[in-house]
Amino acid sequence: MKDTHGIDPAGIPKFLPQFLPQPVPQPVTQSQPVPRATPRSTPRALPRSLPQSLLVLGGTSEIGLAVARRLITRRTRTVWLAGRPSPGLEAAAAHLRTLGAEVRIAEFDALDCDTHEETLGKIFAEGGIDMVLLAFGVPGDQARDEADPPAAVRVAQTNYTGAVSAGLVCAGALEHQGYGSLVVLSSVAGERARRADFIYGSSKAGLDAFAQGLGDALEGTGVRVMVVRPGSVRTAKTAGTAQAPLSTTPEQVALAVELGLRRGSETVWVPGVLRVVMSALRHLPRALFRRLPV
Repeated sequence: MKDTHGIDPAGIPKFLPQFLPQPVPQPVTQSQPVPRATPRSTPRALPRSLPQSLLVLGGTSEIGLAVARRLITRRTRTVWLAGRPSPGLEAAAAHLRTLGAEVRIAEFDALDCDTHEETLGKIFAEGGIDMVLLAFGVPGDQARDEADPPAAVRVAQTNYTGAVSAGLVCAGALEHQGYGSLVVLSSVAGERARRADFIYGSSKAGLDAFAQGLGDALEGTGVRVMVVRPGSVRTAKTAGTAQAPLSTTPEQVALAVELGLRRGSETVWVPGVLRVVMSALRHLPRALFRRLPV
């Protein structure tokens, strides 16, 4: 597949010129070095306030919608829900409107990477976005996916490949406008592969590493990346099933996201004790780790 996610040598994402005004070229004399193009606005100090505008990639995600609801009750006034067209997406938008927000819907498919630049470029062209929440992903079914490699590949393409594509496009747009936050929903499952879910866990491990590196790459640009690592999340889809230890809820993740934004955090664990638990598990010998009921 051809590379459609690059950034040109001037630091401006390739897709933006067709949507956004560009700086007026300045005359260059023979004695002057050729000036580099600069972002549309000077990078600001990283904001620790909550966003006024929010783009949710994965517009039907229970966690994503919980975050949107919480931020609307605080400061957010404009919300974009990006996802595949469905009654669920329309219902989610309608509910958020009852909370007082202006809500718009954009068609977005994480697996269709060739459309990401155009789709997301049009959203940013409508006005500045203070925060992008990368909330899409699929858990897969470990037993089924082991027996069906194409199904396993779909999990990896959704959780990792699609996220890399959308993450780079949004990061470039945020950098071009000179401010904003990219919040990435990772998982503690990515901290160490387990027999029970190593296909899903490996996709989240890749996403987590990508998001950390992207945050380092954006240092000093006015854009920050915050990685959120929740434990098992109790949702409508998991109702009636046995819950894992230290599980959490979409609302608790939303609270942690808000606190992380206010504190300027780079990594957020939900619940917070998982930071210590996973640090210990990460260093257990493999022979011992295999015997744990996790």
